[in-house]
Amino acid sequence: MIGIICAMKIEADAIRASLTDTRTEVVSGVEFTVGKRYGKEIVLAVCGIGKVFAAICTEAMILRFAPSLILNSGVAGTLTEALSIGDIAIAKNLVQHDMDTSPLGDPVGLVSGINKIYFDADKAAVTAFAKATASVGANSVIGTIASGDQFMSDTAKKNAIRDRFGAIACEMEGAAIAHVAYVNNVPFAVLRAISDSASGDAQMEYPKFVAMAAERSHAIIDAFLKEW
Repeated sequence: MIGIICAMKIEADAIRASLTDTRTEVVSGVEFTVGKRYGKEIVLAVCGIGKVFAAICTEAMILRFAPSLILNSGVAGTLTEALSIGDIAIAKNLVQHDMDTSPLGDPVGLVSGINKIYFDADKAAVTAFAKATASVGANSVIGTIASGDQFMSDTAKKNAIRDRFGAIACEMEGAAIAHVAYVNNVPFAVLRAISDSASGDAQMEYPKFVAMAAERSHAIIDAFLKEW
């Protein structure tokens, strides 16, 4: 079974519509849709916005449905001029940019207890995401995606995240999903469609382009599922 987690309903609607033999189940307040696509078993959920909702959804999905791979799709703000509106960021790894116990002597981003800053995505799934992205004619960059419980619209803050972590995009869920998947030993991959430009105003561009970005994410997920 392949698990797919989206942050918002708009991101999941097209994926859900493509599934056959569907049924729904609620676990920990999260509605999961189970169905089939290209002969593969799929479990789909909308986790909600932010790291806590993402973590709740991921843990519930793993404990109830035991997926062999978890995919997270959605939108993100770009941190590089190599990615602009409609382009795709594919996570090589993920970091929680707002995790900070540095007053205790730790590096910023370190997750205490497991002593990790970066969570590595599954290499085979990253390669498959890149091929799926190319198949729909989208530009993509593979790199670090940074997550935190902040909607980033301030250029100085975005630049600080880029400079500290070498990140190419920022969003609010991916690293939490990666964290939970890692401690449960479940492979994962994260895809983000870019909803702003490096020189633009994220607050102004996000509402206008989020629907287009979500549609592109769905096309890539579908191409991934067909070939995986």
